[in-house]
Amino acid sequence: MKMLPIGIENFKELIDNKYYYVDKTALIKDVSSEKVALYTRPRRFGKTLNMSMLYYFFSNKEKENSYLFNGLEISKDKEACKHQNQYPVLFLTLKDMKRNHFEAQIDKFKSIISMLVDQYAELLDSPKLRESERKLLSQYLNEAAPVNKLMDALFNISVFLEKHYEQKTIVLIDEYDVPLQSAYLNGYYDEMIEFLRNVFSTALKTNDALGKGILTGCLRIAKESVFTGLNNFNVYSILQRKSSSCFGFTSEETKELLESYDMISCEATVKEWYDGYLFNQTEVYNPWSVLKYVKKGMEESPVPESFWANTSGNEIIYRYIQQGTAQMKAEFDELMKGNAIEKNIKSELTYREMDDIDNIYSFLLFTGYLKIEKSSDLYRYYLKIPNKEIEMIYVQIFSQWFDAVIKKNSTSFYTALYKGDEEEARKVLNAILFQSISYFDAKEDFYHGFLTGMLQEFHVISNRESGMGRFDLAVIPDDFSKRGLIIECKHAASLRSLKAESEAAAEQIREKQYIEGYLADGYTDFIGYGIAFYKKSCYITKLNKNR
Repeated sequence: MKMLPIGIENFKELIDNKYYYVDKTALIKDVSSEKVALYTRPRRFGKTLNMSMLYYFFSNKEKENSYLFNGLEISKDKEACKHQNQYPVLFLTLKDMKRNHFEAQIDKFKSIISMLVDQYAELLDSPKLRESERKLLSQYLNEAAPVNKLMDALFNISVFLEKHYEQKTIVLIDEYDVPLQSAYLNGYYDEMIEFLRNVFSTALKTNDALGKGILTGCLRIAKESVFTGLNNFNVYSILQRKSSSCFGFTSEETKELLESYDMISCEATVKEWYDGYLFNQTEVYNPWSVLKYVKKGMEESPVPESFWANTSGNEIIYRYIQQGTAQMKAEFDELMKGNAIEKNIKSELTYREMDDIDNIYSFLLFTGYLKIEKSSDLYRYYLKIPNKEIEMIYVQIFSQWFDAVIKKNSTSFYTALYKGDEEEARKVLNAILFQSISYFDAKEDFYHGFLTGMLQEFHVISNRESGMGRFDLAVIPDDFSKRGLIIECKHAASLRSLKAESEAAAEQIREKQYIEGYLADGYTDFIGYGIAFYKKSCYITKLNKNR
């Protein structure tokens, strides 16, 4: 049984070590007709492995590795195979350009360029290059080139490669937008845009030495932002038909994988948790999560979980939720119920436009957090959460955000209760509930946990015996002379019954003598509260009791 290629992004390593491989070499034929093309897909959908595959197919430095493609789909295409191992190839990935400062990003880019020059060290002694050109290459190699020369590095190196090999250069740029996302999150976006605009413009636009330029990324950044003046530039996103099956696993590929590892009985679970993406008309599974699930099933048990962690993407979603309008929260309520919402989708974005709340759905679609259910008009689509895995990610993000809201308001809520001001306490509580989403408050145990979270900084205890029964919550003072609180919760069946339920909860405190138990222990002052909840509303009834 073949090993699973989890985290393997080098095509040669994967084939040589006989890892399980889902054949995506059809992409080679697709890119053969392109001059400059960008393929956008969500994170962990096989972009880097595909770019590594392109490198090993086209690179003139990998002729001894031509066997890697034996028996694969592309080997049947005689025309495509004429181009195998014929070109100098510059393959760079920007996926690790996640530094917090612009200067650190430049240092990382210098390191990337240095490795490219080292790969073609023969240029340093090439008689076909001028002394000044070899000197510039040495600067790149030693990471000593100034920024203005660094911006022209891909252009210069591709020109030098054409001179040396007398063949056009292919440039492969993987995850081109990662440094832009880091810049957006860390406050140096304008500097990063200016730098990359110059890098891409010289390498891909005004470069006669360029044979082909292929880029991958998560988002299609607007041309005027990064790809200024690139008229020969084609973009293939999840909306386009071309190459729609070349990233991610199709239904047939997923079924074959499960059969290979005797896990076909888990097909329905895999579909529920990791399927649901629609690239044009092609149904696609998340490849990373499917592989992780199969590995877990082989080693432990086939219990599904969320494997697809994308911290930076989650951070942007968290920002949106913090800024969210009532309409946006209502729309997320619908999404979390499994329903579709109809929205306009903007195919081109800039990260600066991420601050506009109207663009959240375009961002979520192209980064894999939503899927297209169906189209309603040009650039207008019905969107849904694609699968259970992504639903769990939303739950995690919303829980994190809601915990922060609770923490921010916990002191004012406790103070109102301590002072006996049930009206103020109700205002605070209702304001917080209004910000929650129905996914949470529809659950029976939500309100008890919600109140526990609100009071967790104040020695709260839960479901303890006192008097003639068990109360829901109590805040016990650290001094017998200070005031304590007893809270009984009720889940009302309707908005109309809220007040009656809260009064019944307060009466239960009286009847069960919850407060008397603490007064008998020596405490001198307690207030009881009956709190009733219905969806995003509450009512509070106070019960005074002291010794």
